[in-house]
Amino acid sequence: MAVKRDYYEVLGVSKGASLDEIKKAYRRAALKYHPDRNPNNKEAEEKFKEATEAYQVLSDPELRNRYDTFGHAGVDQQATGDPFSGFGDFAGFEDLFSDIFSAFFGHSPPGSWGSRKAKFQGRPGRDLRYDLKIEFEEAVLGAKKEIVIKRNTECKECSGTGAKGGASGMQQCRECGGRGRVGIQQGFFTITRTCPLCGGAGEIVKTPCQKCGGKGLIPESKKIEVNIPAGVNDGQRLRIRGAGEGGTQGAPSGDLYINITVKQHPFFKREGADIVCEVPITYATAVLGGEIEVPTLNGKATLKIPAGTPSGKVFTLKRKGAPYLGSDRKGDQLVYVTIHIPKKPDEEHKKLLNQLDKIEKEKMHKEKKGLFSKLKEYFS
Repeated sequence: MAVKRDYYEVLGVSKGASLDEIKKAYRRAALKYHPDRNPNNKEAEEKFKEATEAYQVLSDPELRNRYDTFGHAGVDQQATGDPFSGFGDFAGFEDLFSDIFSAFFGHSPPGSWGSRKAKFQGRPGRDLRYDLKIEFEEAVLGAKKEIVIKRNTECKECSGTGAKGGASGMQQCRECGGRGRVGIQQGFFTITRTCPLCGGAGEIVKTPCQKCGGKGLIPESKKIEVNIPAGVNDGQRLRIRGAGEGGTQGAPSGDLYINITVKQHPFFKREGADIVCEVPITYATAVLGGEIEVPTLNGKATLKIPAGTPSGKVFTLKRKGAPYLGSDRKGDQLVYVTIHIPKKPDEEHKKLLNQLDKIEKEKMHKEKKGLFSKLKEYFS
């Protein structure tokens, strides 16, 4: 058999420690090693039992005196390590253990040490989700959309209790005696669980409400206006507080989450806060330069094309992009110009292009000849 440790050592106090110091030491140990905080941990379970046994002895003046005189042999029949046995023999144990349980569950333990009734505040409503498709322009510029959702809301007939006559139609739960929790003995300690019959309410319905069938909630269709902020992105989620399912007995409603999907635009694309588009220009404009009109989400804008612009050149229209969410800043519009090449030129086009081709070849020949002359001079 393992040798028991000194009780003062177990609690980490001196032999001259006061009762208040012993209580504080046990409270720390019990909170640290409690089985609910250390599930499936045999070592913590043993330390919890050991600390409880030490406190049972050192908190009782008579047992402490016997322990100080005779050691473990003087108290072995009284010290059990069971925190739920013999409360009448150990002064102050009930109040202390009630404090420890409150740290875990927010109320006193069940049975003789937890006779207070449950304070049931109703059940909060569930959150809901809604998938909303919007146009590209609505995502960039913002919009207001009206949607219809189906949800459950609190039954006004019974105030969400589910009972005929409301709160007066409720009766104390026979399973937990109104506490909302039941104790389950597991070895040397007891664990509390939410009462399976009343779900923690401490009360059950005597006669179900006819309107909601005892559920406390009734279905409804609700129109809701959704404000789409300017600059929202595809895949983002908006939250509307309190627009989810209703709570019962005055508990708050859940929230509504709007999942945004932005439809593709035939002309514009989005890169962060920047808007990207591709605009064709003629060969003549690319060579000679000129001005073109470019569509934006706020109307048309004029863009100057300098002479000798290559296909694929990118121009920037400042602050013509999407807003940054929650900011006055805006992105830009990036315009990619491409030289338009006709697929089926008419006879007039062909004649002009042939003339242009002849001129360009003569020019290229002269430039090429000049280049060869320079290379010849360089290597000679």
